[in-house]
Amino acid sequence: MANTLSIFDISGRAMAAQLVRLNTTASNLANAGSVSGSEASAYRAMKPVFRTIMGEAGTATVVVDQVTQATTAPTKRHAPSHPLADKDGNVWEAAVDNAAELVEMVETARHYQNNVQVLSTAKGLISETLRLGQ
Repeated sequence: MANTLSIFDISGRAMAAQLVRLNTTASNLANAGSVSGSEASAYRAMKPVFRTIMGEAGTATVVVDQVTQATTAPTKRHAPSHPLADKDGNVWEAAVDNAAELVEMVETARHYQNNVQVLSTAKGLISETLRLGQ
């Protein structure tokens, strides 16, 4: 059964989804330089998975369905003097692409700002309509 989505529902849900996206990107960047003593415990980038919510009259918005780990493998580096090195002298660096994460952060901020602008415009139009009705 379809439900009615107002412009505020659509933009609000989209903003909430972008906030999750921004938080996962920030977490990825914060862990980018981390190392681990095993491949299994090395940090892997997190990515939100979005799901479309359909409303009546062709309206749609998005919600975060889940947050998953990227499949990129951590990088093995030989560092026998590192305190976390395994018996072979290896550590694993987090599987995070700094450049890609920074692009993701800029894109996410722009999407979020676009939704703020949509809400601001809708509010202004509603206010003007109410003013005209007086």
